[in-house]
Amino acid sequence: MLVNMREMLEKARTGGYSVGFFNAINVEMARAVIETAEELHAPVIIGTAEILLPVMSLERVAEYLLPMAQKASVPVAVHYDHGLTFDKCMEALKLGFSSIMYDCSTAPYEENLNRVAEMVRICHAMDVTVEAELGHVGDNEGEGKLLNPSDFYTDPAVAAEFVSETGADALAVAVGNAHGDYKFPPKLDFDRITEIADKTGVPLVLHGGSGLSDSDFREAAKRGICKVNIFTDLDRAGKVGVEKGLQAGSKYLSSLISYEIEAMKSVVREKILLFGSDGKA
Repeated sequence: MLVNMREMLEKARTGGYSVGFFNAINVEMARAVIETAEELHAPVIIGTAEILLPVMSLERVAEYLLPMAQKASVPVAVHYDHGLTFDKCMEALKLGFSSIMYDCSTAPYEENLNRVAEMVRICHAMDVTVEAELGHVGDNEGEGKLLNPSDFYTDPAVAAEFVSETGADALAVAVGNAHGDYKFPPKLDFDRITEIADKTGVPLVLHGGSGLSDSDFREAAKRGICKVNIFTDLDRAGKVGVEKGLQAGSKYLSSLISYEIEAMKSVVREKILLFGSDGKA
């Protein structure tokens, strides 16, 4: 069933577990995520991000994700992640996405607050949830890499004011996490997560989840992380599945699909069980 994130994340917050968000840039990824969630009776969040639109347009993603979510036997939120522009967020809203992340984290604080507050007013009128980001989660490499990530960590006191003023439903935080592959084991600031969760009273979101240890995920969920974003691990698994199919002698694209889906389902299953959201639908 198609839902927004509000109820599923509030249940996760009170229950001490996390719900996985998986980018699904093709039908095979979407099948892997939703079918596994149904098998484990778990709520799930699925969608795409603005940076991934060159791979698959927002309209094309909506064409397969929304009907699949509506037909699913478990709660599925269709989320537009890291929306960087107002116009693209509005496009996602008009297409029927049930949740929007408006990422204004690189803007000055007041601009971030005002832009998110406007998005919240629009989206709440349509029963769509809004995720914001305070602090800034950089990349592990490339143009988005931060030289001193701790300079951009989320301040708990400022986060409380930000959530109160904007009305955001969930808050992505910078606590030692980063997007992409980790070159060295990350060190999450768990005490900061606890303090932010206590001061804001809203579900917190961990971006850059691929590559963290199992113990990191479990501890983060206990501290207030209710949504974890996964893409790199899923993307890599799909490639490995295709390679396995080729090694098995598959000669056609159609015969590679089952290998691709099974490899990705394995990752989704692992994450849902790790996050503790199995049986929570």
